Amino acid sequence: MTLQPLARPARLRPGARVAVVAPSGPVPADRLERGLDLLRGWDLDPYAAPHVLDTHPRLGHLAGTDEDRARDLQEAWCDPGVDAVLCARGGYGAHRMVDLLDWSAIRAAGPKVFVGYSDITVLHEAFALRAGFSTLHGPMVATEVFLKDEATRQALRSTLFEPESVRILGLDAAAALVPGTARGVTFGGCVSLLAADAGTPGARTSARGGLLVIEDTGEEPYRLDGILTRLLRIGALDGISGVVCGSWEACGPYEGIRDVLLDRLGSLGIPVVEELGFGHGPTALTVPLGVPAVLDAPADGGRCTLTVQVPALV
Repeated sequence: MTLQPLARPARLRPGARVAVVAPSGPVPADRLERGLDLLRGWDLDPYAAPHVLDTHPRLGHLAGTDEDRARDLQEAWCDPGVDAVLCARGGYGAHRMVDLLDWSAIRAAGPKVFVGYSDITVLHEAFALRAGFSTLHGPMVATEVFLKDEATRQALRSTLFEPESVRILGLDAAAALVPGTARGVTFGGCVSLLAADAGTPGARTSARGGLLVIEDTGEEPYRLDGILTRLLRIGALDGISGVVCGSWEACGPYEGIRDVLLDRLGSLGIPVVEELGFGHGPTALTVPLGVPAVLDAPADGGRCTLTVQVPALV
């Protein structure tokens, strides 16, 4: 079955109420406050969910207990006064709480703006598969890239308020690993999380017709080889139309990463673009997931782009 476009949430307006949640790792209080101030500067009305600054009593890599992290997200989503749910940071922990969410209630509440990346990939997949909602692979409120990089902030702000203005995505560094043109519905995120999610309850069983969006951090070439090999062996990449690669921060020499991408993905016979400009790198463009898009990877070395065929938000 070919991937179909998902339900898109409404764009934000001045004064929109925005919840900031921490589904994964613990959040530095100073970064959170700076991020909230930036959102206020956009004429939004942000608030930190009750357990955002918690740390698990025994497991210091988690922002509070699984139940509390899930409760914050659930309550924000099901509150009709909340227009958007933004993640504070990634890290680790979304896998532990995703099955604690009431997906029937989330579906009933309807689509809302949801933004995050890295470990939040688990939730992007869950919103797509369990609720049928499009989400945004984008920067998180208490991360350095959001706080320091103007291009990152502007890309998110434009997507939230004027999504029709950011339908063509791609930094100048984007290049064709395998040239061609592909059309499909975007899906993906942090590739190690996609591999970890495979085979779990409610996980994706087919991505036919999809445009795969991937990036990662801290995965050396041999580990990326294993991740992609697992996805290939279980058929997770069968029938995809193209691959859009972002940053590979702290993944070892990039030449080694490029060799792995070509070796594992080049034989699929589909376009593959590198360094589009999203993920853990110094600039993190906002990429809509669950929307129809066109990937252009010219053979003549021209600019590579991902063009979403509809605005990310309605």
